[in-house]
Amino acid sequence: MEVRVYKLELWGGAECTVNRVGDVWRDQLHETGHDERPADLDLFARLGIAALRFPILWERVAPERPDLCDWRWTDVGLARLSDLAIRPIAGLIHHGSGPRYTDLLAHDFATGLARHARAAAERYPWIIDWTPVNEPLTTARFSALYGHWYPHRRDERCFWTALLNQVDATRLAMEEIRRVQPAARLIQTEDLGRTYATVSVREQAAFDNVRRWMSWDLLYGRVVPGHDLWKRLVSFGFENRLRAIADAPCPPDIIGVNHYLTSDRLLDHRLHRYPATLRGGNGRRSFVDTEAARALQPPPPGLALALRDAWQRYRTPLAITEVHNGCTREEQMRWTADAWHTSRELRDEGVDVRAVTSWALLGGRGWNTLLTAEGRYEAGVFDVSAGYARATALVPLLASLAAGEKPSHPVLSGAGWWRRDIRLHHGRVPRPAPLQQHVRGWPRPPIHAPPPVLITGATGTLGQALAAACRHRDIAFVLTDRTQLDLSDPRSIDIALDTCRPWSVINAAGWVRVDDAEVEIDACLAANMAAAKSLAAACAQRDIPSTTFSSDLVFDGRAGRSYVEADRPAPLNVYGRSKAQAEQAIGALPGRHLIVRTAAFFSPFDPHNFAVHVVDALREGRVFHAAEDQVVTPTYVPHLCNAVLDLVIDEADGVWHLTNTEALTWAEFARRIAQRCDLNAELIIPVAGRTLGWRATRPASTPLASERGMLMPTLSEALDCFAIELRSRGVVDRRIAA
Repeated sequence: MEVRVYKLELWGGAECTVNRVGDVWRDQLHETGHDERPADLDLFARLGIAALRFPILWERVAPERPDLCDWRWTDVGLARLSDLAIRPIAGLIHHGSGPRYTDLLAHDFATGLARHARAAAERYPWIIDWTPVNEPLTTARFSALYGHWYPHRRDERCFWTALLNQVDATRLAMEEIRRVQPAARLIQTEDLGRTYATVSVREQAAFDNVRRWMSWDLLYGRVVPGHDLWKRLVSFGFENRLRAIADAPCPPDIIGVNHYLTSDRLLDHRLHRYPATLRGGNGRRSFVDTEAARALQPPPPGLALALRDAWQRYRTPLAITEVHNGCTREEQMRWTADAWHTSRELRDEGVDVRAVTSWALLGGRGWNTLLTAEGRYEAGVFDVSAGYARATALVPLLASLAAGEKPSHPVLSGAGWWRRDIRLHHGRVPRPAPLQQHVRGWPRPPIHAPPPVLITGATGTLGQALAAACRHRDIAFVLTDRTQLDLSDPRSIDIALDTCRPWSVINAAGWVRVDDAEVEIDACLAANMAAAKSLAAACAQRDIPSTTFSSDLVFDGRAGRSYVEADRPAPLNVYGRSKAQAEQAIGALPGRHLIVRTAAFFSPFDPHNFAVHVVDALREGRVFHAAEDQVVTPTYVPHLCNAVLDLVIDEADGVWHLTNTEALTWAEFARRIAQRCDLNAELIIPVAGRTLGWRATRPASTPLASERGMLMPTLSEALDCFAIELRSRGVVDRRIAA
């Protein structure tokens, strides 16, 4: 049969986890600022979403006492959703252990959530769709089996108790809700993947592949004698609870499948093939647990298989209730487009997929630590790193999907990392599969010649680094040198643009020798101002966005604080003047122009930068003199290139500061490099900058900060990447030994 009765809908959701670690509750609505920006809902509406997963969370409404409720935030939000004609899907607990007066293992957890559900339903009786508990099995694993979240247990009996409590909470909550609204529907979410394994640990994989269904199996009343896990749970003393659940089941009206690129797992007994951080076990056998996509060949079928498996098991309408990929922008777009395309294909096969949900619309903070620490912010459909919701390229993508249009961004012509060999971090582990999958792997998008990004500066560090980033990210590009594109010749510019027909241009060419600029003034101004302006103007004539690079040296260093994008340039040297003039000239042009101010490049792939000079000197036992009276914000070039490409894809414009965020002196920077590379920091000699023989005047302090968004990792992370790359090539260790 073909499923065509219901239109495939686009749903949305802001990451709303409130989880407890010790006595600290982490609230994603607060950490992303959503709880203070009611206008976010209007931005969501412009995506074309039909429904929004909306949190009416127990911990937020009644944190201190069950009878002391604060509904103000939910009142405002739900009223606005009604005005916008967006259906809410109300969530009552999301990876939480409940307020401080209960927890996942408490005997009153289920009745407490049911009481909250009744109060919510009475206040908002028009809400039809409910998810009382998000991902019960996953929450039980993280809280009671792995110990990451409160109550921090690592015990199987506690795990099953936590799961049963959440299932009972769901059943009782829906019972109370339906007393108020008989038409209420249960949309039950769960993370769903498959576990693969080498033969030696196949029994653990088999167990995992049964356990993954338990949230839904319990709600359907299927965990009865004869179920694969009946005897196991009975052995823990749960027989009466299982029978009570089976006697009063609460089958979902829609099964919400949450599938991530990490959801499919591989268990491998060959510990030596993997980093020690991936090693674990089950108490009987040690094994590695890693993402299947990082090792299996061919790669696992992923989302399509998860949906097919769920449909075949339950024959209940499905929705993909979380689609998010914490990665670079084009990979986020490709994953979203894949989910939509997969859903449409499965509907044509007869699988009843009702919706695709763009999850983490505002991104999230701390998931790289599994929400156990502050962690890193990763953007979603909107980037809120600057305190406001900046639209990314996912916005027009989702709007196109919701409108039934085919998205057309050029980066969608590339393949996601999960389809390419860069996914393989741990070698190849063969997976039995049909021959076609071995030959072709994942199906790629239709092959054609997409328009490229045009990058100038093939002979320079930045141009080469941008090309490498495009290559790694499967973004089509053309890298030009002076023979192919002479920026001093308008005709050469015209020919290059009209021949390549790029969708964006990044100018990585220019004069970089700060001291030589003091005596070659005209050449520096011609390269950095006149040529850059000519290229940007030619782009504007063709409605092609352009990107150019500027420097912290446009400032005089007298502000006494970090400089932001709105600060007025006041350069002290010729190089800085050339960049400031270019900023002014390009900023006055029509069209879309991104001007990236950055500072103090370092990279392991370029021998001509400060960090490599430090390493070279220290590994040879030479002293290294570094300025102690000049403050900069170092910039790791690979991180810079990734951030720039994200902004280019987003069609950002105007001035943007991009660095690795930490301000320090050159001498302090040198010491940090030495420490990360295990070199002798005592060889670093702090000196006054004027003693280093520089011809050009340097400002004393030009740290860059951003009012537009912090898009790059910390300097600490950048130095780790720098040192790891040097070690991987034997540069640091070999030279220390010498």
